[in-house]
Amino acid sequence: MREFIRSGAISPHSMTAGRFRLSERLSWRDPDVEATLVLSQPYLDPDLWEEFVCGAERSYRKHGVECALDVDALRSGADTFMFCAAIGDDGRMLAGLRAKGPLRSADESHAVVEWEGQPGQQMVRDMLTDRIPFGVLEMKSGWVIDESDVNRSLTTALARSGFYMASLTGYQFFMATAAAFVINRWKTSGGLVAPIPATPYPDERYQTKMIWWDSRDFINYADPGQVAKILTENELLMREIDRRGDLASSWQEVV
Repeated sequence: MREFIRSGAISPHSMTAGRFRLSERLSWRDPDVEATLVLSQPYLDPDLWEEFVCGAERSYRKHGVECALDVDALRSGADTFMFCAAIGDDGRMLAGLRAKGPLRSADESHAVVEWEGQPGQQMVRDMLTDRIPFGVLEMKSGWVIDESDVNRSLTTALARSGFYMASLTGYQFFMATAAAFVINRWKTSGGLVAPIPATPYPDERYQTKMIWWDSRDFINYADPGQVAKILTENELLMREIDRRGDLASSWQEVV
């Protein structure tokens, strides 16, 4: 089986010494969604980040779950490691997903809050603690435009985004929480639903579950079409990183 993380990838232990920085956004065209997918960071693309935040707030408010957003942290971008956005041909942002991390302890994950008072909270903590030494990103604040003809395909595209962040940094795992009725869309890229009782979060209308991706064995669980897209798009990104050389990204010391 081909290992997704390329040899020579940055050690996840670097997360204790610095913070990964892109010097330029990375982007590629996805004909399946007729949009350009962009990987960037809030400090690098403040206008794009502001559009991401507005889209997330609008989407969550429309569905009556704005309480699930940490609005202050979202607007500042301080805890956002990287984000992925889908930009339509008309320049409009169609969807987005952000990553928080790398997590240094289970208590940094919002999942612990979501399972507060629930019998599965300790299992959530244990799963996080076991994986953190290998690098864990938490995918959060996902949203898509409310257009039924495209939102499913946009979710499918976003479900791949964590792999590119993992490949750039060497982090092995990423995870998310999602309502049971949409979890199957996220599973298409090889995510495995954790064997933890669902939690009624953000309220009793929802049964929220935890889902995990392992960048080193996702091929065994992902839909074949998603595997092909992940490998192809990752190869494009790695070629672009190699072309840009040392200017593409860096690790900055945390002081």
